[in-house]
Amino acid sequence: MADFRFQLNDKAIERLPPPKNGRYIVRDTELKGFFLIVGARKKTFTIQGDLREEGKRASTIRVAIGDTSGMSTRAARSIAKEYLAQISRGHHPKGDERAAKATTAAALEASEVPKIVGITLRQAWARYEISLVRKNRSERTVEGYRDHVERLFAEWLDTPLIELGNDPAKVAAKHDAITAENGPYMANGSMRTLRAVYNHARRTNRELPAENPVGGIDWNGEKRRDTGMGLADLKSWFMELAEIENPIRREFHLFTLLSGCRSTALKEAKVSHLDLRRRVLHVPKPKGGADRAFDIPLSRHMIMCLMRVMRFGRLLHPFEAREWIFPADGADGHLSEQKEDRETLSKWGNDLRQTFRTIATPAGVSELDARMLMNHSIPGVNAGYITRHKLLEDHLRAQQQAISSLVFTTLGDDVAKNEKLASWLGLGATQRTIRCAEEAFKRREVVAA
Repeated sequence: MADFRFQLNDKAIERLPPPKNGRYIVRDTELKGFFLIVGARKKTFTIQGDLREEGKRASTIRVAIGDTSGMSTRAARSIAKEYLAQISRGHHPKGDERAAKATTAAALEASEVPKIVGITLRQAWARYEISLVRKNRSERTVEGYRDHVERLFAEWLDTPLIELGNDPAKVAAKHDAITAENGPYMANGSMRTLRAVYNHARRTNRELPAENPVGGIDWNGEKRRDTGMGLADLKSWFMELAEIENPIRREFHLFTLLSGCRSTALKEAKVSHLDLRRRVLHVPKPKGGADRAFDIPLSRHMIMCLMRVMRFGRLLHPFEAREWIFPADGADGHLSEQKEDRETLSKWGNDLRQTFRTIATPAGVSELDARMLMNHSIPGVNAGYITRHKLLEDHLRAQQQAISSLVFTTLGDDVAKNEKLASWLGLGATQRTIRCAEEAFKRREVVAA
């Protein structure tokens, strides 16, 4: 058969018929010197170039790259470019092997097929990261994936994914190693990341094995952390919270409890996100990205909490408080670490989110309303018929107020009896707390001087 010439791609190659006898060549119109040899049983990617010595052609060489059953056209073209570049510099692509003129198909079949390189984990992660950004995933989500790939799989970054795909035992051994060194939850999380990166890469790299190598691991058992408080636990927790000297951190933990919001989202709350006319705090980039943005309806207790922390912020961090609701010293300008010593404050962070969900039930808040207040997804086909913002102004705010009222009801008369609670939450608290903040600010200036 006569030779053909068109731009090689996977679909076009699949449609090429086998020769009636012998072989025929299909040359690529995009890359000169790159072509496909079609035989009765296989189709082989090949390159051909002139090897020169002292500016004169010494020999014409052909080098097989691999057959179409083992690699995609994109991967073959990438290897072909590298081989042709080596030939143009006077080097044979096979390194130490003797450069020989190969002009017949028989000589080509006898030549050694080089190792398939294909897409590496680093390249696959770069492409997957772009897809996460395009899907408006939050920076925290992207950073979590990045930590898994670039820290836990650092030694695999330049490893071709096809090697991992063909060796699931290697992946299983890595899961075991991460479990031993970083814990079962981190091991499972990192493998979910690797699974997602591999699946995304295979969409455009069909040479990768169809079965994801992560499927061969033995997953660690995971249980939901049951660390929330009940109504009986709140009084002692408030006593602990009143002992926190930093008023901004104190109000941050209280607002976390009253809102049930994730700490990572609250730390980045800005003054511009607060709408006191509508009595809502906007969360533009929660877990799940901008597409999951929502408004937190504010109870009376939550508004008082925000007013206190904003006054403290203006006194302690006047510059940062122009932008952030929970300001702090540091490069970010806002609170960056919410963790406390457990002996000082027994519950914080996700513990308070679980507490919010626990208290919602005795407060008379339905499962559906609680999920909407916490910005959880709503299961079932009816979810698409619920317009959240239509419920926000009246119904959801009433549910939020019911939870906040129940939280403070548990304190009873202790607000008046306990000096620190009274100074913080009792009558005349605003003036006293501002005076305390002013004194703290003066001490801070003395230390800085």
